Amino acid sequence: MKDPITVSRFFCILILLVISSPVSTSWALSEGPVSYANAVERAAPAVVNVFTSKTVTRRAHPFFDDPVVRQFFGDSLVVPPLQQKQSSLGSGVIVSKEGYLLTNNHVVAGADEIQVALRDGRTLNAKIVGTDPDTDLAILKIKKDNLPAIPLGRSDNLQVGDVVLAIGNPFGVGQTVTMGIVSATGRSRLGLTTFENFIQTDAAINPGNSGGALINAHGELVGINTAIFSRSGGSQGIGFAIPLELAKGVQQDIIEFGSVVRGWFGLEAQNLTPVLAESFGLADDTGTVVVGVFRDGPADRAGLRPGDVLYEIDGKEISDNQNLMNRIASYRPGQKVEVKFIRDGKRKRTVVEIGRRPNRDMRR
Repeated sequence: MKDPITVSRFFCILILLVISSPVSTSWALSEGPVSYANAVERAAPAVVNVFTSKTVTRRAHPFFDDPVVRQFFGDSLVVPPLQQKQSSLGSGVIVSKEGYLLTNNHVVAGADEIQVALRDGRTLNAKIVGTDPDTDLAILKIKKDNLPAIPLGRSDNLQVGDVVLAIGNPFGVGQTVTMGIVSATGRSRLGLTTFENFIQTDAAINPGNSGGALINAHGELVGINTAIFSRSGGSQGIGFAIPLELAKGVQQDIIEFGSVVRGWFGLEAQNLTPVLAESFGLADDTGTVVVGVFRDGPADRAGLRPGDVLYEIDGKEISDNQNLMNRIASYRPGQKVEVKFIRDGKRKRTVVEIGRRPNRDMRR
């Protein structure tokens, strides 16, 4: 018969081993915080409400277009169009103590007057520093000392499953925080903007949230809330935010140059479909097909022509046309990049000197 003391010692040692095992420690470390109040407190003071107003002109009442009325009054009847004030609301994020704000272009487009309401109740006039419709971003400026600037994170470090929080002013009810996870990164081909690389989240984003902050669990800005997919007009768990790295580039260019400076190849391309890939004798549909080249543009000078299949740029694979557009836009004019392509079944390469993409106003 075993000594009872020896048996007791054995069970005590066994229990201690279980408690101190790596599995138990790993489980404890993987637990998330019970509350995100600290993260919200770091970020929320820098998230503002954006109120805009603009004058819209509407045609006069159709009563005055009635032939009988016209016959009675004659051609002397002139009814001026009606002018009305139209108000809208959104959100914005203070990103520097100098008073620069990020918001969406569609929040402030056409506005005659912009006011920003801070979390502490102060209301300030704001002016537009610049806008970028191609990414739906706008930079505003307010003049005030001791402004709370949001801590900045890194959107390129986000992973699917990371906790994120959306802060904004949905439906004008006041500052509201919702929580979710990163559902996907690099979302494109949504038809929302020219350059798309969205963060997708199930954190509730509703009308009025546009231009607000998407933050990580540490209270750092990682995106600007922009759009939702919804059949009802409210949140259905599919929201999109512009990554901070993209927004920072737009902000820096607008402040420094007055507009966004983007690279340009001077070509038109389309996605390589399975049918097109088969017709070109290619094994898969990775890449993009050149369908047009601007005369004397960067691509033309590099020898590219319609029918070329581009599959690699600067050592990285081209997945589709949106990927190509985003990559080209990220380069600075004057940079030289190597492009690999297929022509008549043969793999070739060339070097393209990046040009400057015309601004939207210049392309009209």
